[in-house]
Amino acid sequence: MTLLLDLGVPPHLVQAIARHADVDITLKIYAHTNLDARREGLKRLDDHLD
Repeated sequence: MTLLLDLGVPPHLVQAIARHADVDITLKIYAHTNLDARREGLKRLDDHLD
């Protein structure tokens, strides 16, 4: 499911595929990886700019 979010599939569709009752559950379970990837990307940018 994380891959679907990373590929830009809207969260409400990932929610339906995962059969979660609430999109917040989907995001809490799967979006953290996406946030970690963003943080890593920002860290790399910061390291590059130093």
